[in-house]
Amino acid sequence: MDKKIRVLTVKVGLDGHWRGVTTVSLILKNAGMEVIFGGFQTIENAVNVAVQEDVDVIGLSIHSGAHITWVRKFVEELKKRGLEKEFILVVGGAIPEHDFAMLKQIGAHDVFGPGTLPDKIIQSIQEKVKKKELEIKDV
Repeated sequence: MDKKIRVLTVKVGLDGHWRGVTTVSLILKNAGMEVIFGGFQTIENAVNVAVQEDVDVIGLSIHSGAHITWVRKFVEELKKRGLEKEFILVVGGAIPEHDFAMLKQIGAHDVFGPGTLPDKIIQSIQEKVKKKELEIKDV
């Protein structure tokens, strides 16, 4: 990878749990990624920031239990704008493992639940960005 991976981390809605998203943001920064910490955002604003900041990855942090609803709405907004292939969407938070497949079916590229090791998050993002870059070169 020639350039730094750019990641936008955000919390959608009014979910007040900050520890996870701030910890993951720092982990990604320490792994050499450029992290734009968006804090609380509406879906529309988060997509606007992702476009303006030209990020590779959008990381949603959800601890409210509404992860399926939020991811579905987020993906719908991306599709509405024709951006569903522009970003790698990863989701983390208090998400039960039995919902991972549904979130991926909706459009998340990866899901990280409680206790996910930092190296797994880093590796997943690096692999997905590299794969996307190769797909773009092949087009």
